[in-house]
Amino acid sequence: MTEHVRVAVIGSGFGGLGAAVRLRREGITDFVVLERAGSVGGTWRDNSYPGCACDVPSHLYSFSFAPNPDWPRTFSGQEHIRAYLEHVADSFGLRPHLRFDTEVLRTTWDAQELCWDIETTGGRYRADVVVSATGPLSDPKVPQIPGLDTFPGKVFHSARWDHEADLTGQRVAVVGTGASAIQIVPAVQPDVSRLTLFQRTPPWVMPRVDRAVSGAERALHRALPATARMRRGLLWGIRELQVQAFTKHPNQLGLVERLAKQNMARAIKDPALRARLTPDYRIGCKRILLSSTYYPALAQPNVDVVASGLSEVRGSTLVAADGTEAEADVIVFGTGFHVTDMPIAERVVGADGRTLAESWKDGMEALRGASAAGFPNWMTIIGPNTGLGNSSMILMIESQLAYMADYLRRLDLLAGPPGPGGTGRGRAALDARPSAVHAWNRRVQERMKRTVWNTGGCTSWYLDANGRNTTVWPGTTAEFRRATRRVDLAEYEVLRVPRVRPAVGADAQEPVGGNEVTA
Repeated sequence: MTEHVRVAVIGSGFGGLGAAVRLRREGITDFVVLERAGSVGGTWRDNSYPGCACDVPSHLYSFSFAPNPDWPRTFSGQEHIRAYLEHVADSFGLRPHLRFDTEVLRTTWDAQELCWDIETTGGRYRADVVVSATGPLSDPKVPQIPGLDTFPGKVFHSARWDHEADLTGQRVAVVGTGASAIQIVPAVQPDVSRLTLFQRTPPWVMPRVDRAVSGAERALHRALPATARMRRGLLWGIRELQVQAFTKHPNQLGLVERLAKQNMARAIKDPALRARLTPDYRIGCKRILLSSTYYPALAQPNVDVVASGLSEVRGSTLVAADGTEAEADVIVFGTGFHVTDMPIAERVVGADGRTLAESWKDGMEALRGASAAGFPNWMTIIGPNTGLGNSSMILMIESQLAYMADYLRRLDLLAGPPGPGGTGRGRAALDARPSAVHAWNRRVQERMKRTVWNTGGCTSWYLDANGRNTTVWPGTTAEFRRATRRVDLAEYEVLRVPRVRPAVGADAQEPVGGNEVTA
């Protein structure tokens, strides 16, 4: 049996739950949230490694429509963020819409009916609109290492942490130096017999000024919600002021580099180790990482830093690209995610029979980060060039939710009201014009040329295989909010199926005004 819904949302992380809340606030209840796992949370469900926490302040890393006065720390841990998302699902009545253990296998556009056929592990659905909220940090990336299959010990990615693996007294190799690795290393270092860090590129690390939020602060935010809004606004404003340095004046980041070097020097006294840990690119080119425990952990006698990536595995011997060898009992990959080649794109088949992955083979691009040409009534949350290098993604998500809401309102207007005599509503779809998508992308890429992400001299996960930055937004969150406040119908082709009326004396229906799809 196929269930027909107006909207199908894919994923139940911040983007998916935010979409569900916005749909209900718009008066839309005919929707489902398709989730491949058994609970909500997205990346904050999947990433449960030791030390996992957010590098954005808690009061900014939450929905504006669901403030949490009881954040326990200024930078909250994974367990608190996941609990917050469970609370959102409960308090906004989202549970009836959630379909757990329902992985989307294929989504195909039906050009005759103007809807999406969705095949999942939990059954089939048809949806007028699909909102993809799978997120860029959902599918782990593990490099192809020759001989990895010969390793006798446990191997896992940070986003698939093996909680049955006891690392106490073990020789542990951590591969990668991204945001996950710098949290894992200090969390496990005291327990392992030896920790070897394979560092292909050193990160810039600033202190993480984290502390417990006092009971008095929490009581104040509960009693006077305006104080929490002011706190959030201050955090937002500071980060908005920082954007110019990242996007237009990267040379202004020199002072921040000096502060980062001082942070390192306080913990790393060995000049040789300091040299290995000092980046050779402009700070901000990769995401600036926050930790007050990473460098102290690397300075401990049971830690080795290999200034080279892992290139080969020979049984329990790990070989770096520079020839350095290390013995290990456990390998932990902190090697990031499929960001510019999201697997969901291989499962979406558009109007011309091509998958989204095929459409994006030369690089991801979507109108206002939401709509891809040739994929009518398909929207993405945290789409191409909507990422941030210094602030909270929740701000960008909420802007895209506003765009989604206006998109659905436009579809309602285009479909028209129900007609007399049992006549149903017409069906309408919006397909982003290729010219509009390309024009938007050209403007974004032109602005990207001056940013630190393109000029800082590094290779980061912000860049795709062609060296193009298809992930980050080169402006402020306020600019993006203005750009996504309303849907401009001139940027879309309107597709219609004429409404139908019951045939006299029969169950069959005939179209009013013809049966062809008209644009």
